[in-house]
Amino acid sequence: MEFVANEGKNVEITVNGTTYMRHAIKTHFVKQGEDYIEIFKKYVEPLYEEGDIVSSSEKIIALCQNRVVKREELKIGFWAKFLSKFASHPDTGVGVGETIKMQYAISKVGVLKVLWASIAGGVCKLFGKRGVFYEIVGQEVAGLDGFYDHVWSEYRDIGIENPENPNGVCDEIKEKLGMSCMIVDANDLGQEVLGHSSDITLTDEELHGLIADNPCGQGKQTTPIILIRKKNTVSSETDEQ
Repeated sequence: MEFVANEGKNVEITVNGTTYMRHAIKTHFVKQGEDYIEIFKKYVEPLYEEGDIVSSSEKIIALCQNRVVKREELKIGFWAKFLSKFASHPDTGVGVGETIKMQYAISKVGVLKVLWASIAGGVCKLFGKRGVFYEIVGQEVAGLDGFYDHVWSEYRDIGIENPENPNGVCDEIKEKLGMSCMIVDANDLGQEVLGHSSDITLTDEELHGLIADNPCGQGKQTTPIILIRKKNTVSSETDEQ
């Protein structure tokens, strides 16, 4: 098969001296309530070979799990309006600079914790340390996606939470489809491996390295799944043909 990367991304990446090939798998626009097993079966199964690793965006898994918060479910209060004025506005999605996400944070962890996170985060910024707010409020708040329509209008009025039990999801995919996989939260500014199937022997650092340039892309590519294969395996298959 021919490995294809999204525009501005590379097919090859080297991690700890080993070179891997990445193929961006195009899917339909995944919506809430779909079945991730069926999505993998349709788009990945025809391409997958033993030894491959499949990297999936956390967003499509969360949508399949109905991990969605609707805008009308969050009533914006005083503290959300006040604290959001002092927060930054990231280019890659919605941050607590938007009142809707600040309200989500308050609803999840309580106003006192959000107040402390805001104060601590503001002080640490003065000394050049960023991200303290999310360190305090936790990954559930940090991982909220959606509530913006910069790329997809479908996400304007919904927030997408982190998937539930990502390790378990990956093990389920491995058990049912025989695919080694990981679930990642990635954009062009940062990437995080949320979980992976228990058969994978690479370290978390190595898995992160495989998607360090966000090969899924940041726009309307609809390539939420990346097929990863060692380059020497690809070369051997080509030689045999």
